[in-house]
Amino acid sequence: MLYTCLTLLTHVAFADEHLESELSNLQHAWAKATYQTTKDQQEPAFKALSEQAHQLTAKNPDASEAMIWEAIVLSGYAKSMGPLHPVNALKAAEQARDLLLASIKANPQALNGSAYTTLGSLYFRVPGWPIGFGDKKKGREYLEKALQLNPNGIDSNYFYADYLRAQGDNAQAVTYYQKALQAPARPGREDADAGRKLDIEEGLRLAQSKLK
Repeated sequence: MLYTCLTLLTHVAFADEHLESELSNLQHAWAKATYQTTKDQQEPAFKALSEQAHQLTAKNPDASEAMIWEAIVLSGYAKSMGPLHPVNALKAAEQARDLLLASIKANPQALNGSAYTTLGSLYFRVPGWPIGFGDKKKGREYLEKALQLNPNGIDSNYFYADYLRAQGDNAQAVTYYQKALQAPARPGREDADAGRKLDIEEGLRLAQSKLK
């Protein structure tokens, strides 16, 4: 019995380590596609990455972390398609939304509430009815939930700041952009942090320009 238990624990630990390794590879590939790939090459890059992410979720169907990262990749894929392929872009956004809702149902605190951050961003960026599922009120609710779970996070503060700026609340947006810039570094996510800080600085500049 003891041998069986130890064998099972070893198998679980190995599976967790393997998932973490694959998630790390996916995160770095996402950062490369997002920040180091030219606009005209982003769509094929995200298409390939979305297939990789889906395989990871299929192998780990109960892992909220895998669902969240497939959704993040799909969100990037939808953005890369832009207005040229609106139907496909909306389909990718819907798939991302469904994965995020499933991940929250399984584990709402996974990755420090990252599902809420991405879900909030989707709801406020996607067009509303009758075109899409966008809903600015829902978007704000999800983004505020993300801040509750991760009040000092770089992404939770950045996306909330972006939402505020989009709604014309530039003074409050400045506050959250500045908080995002002061967020603690994420070990192993240096490439993503460097790119995100460029996003934050651009958003901060735009918000501050509206206050002059």
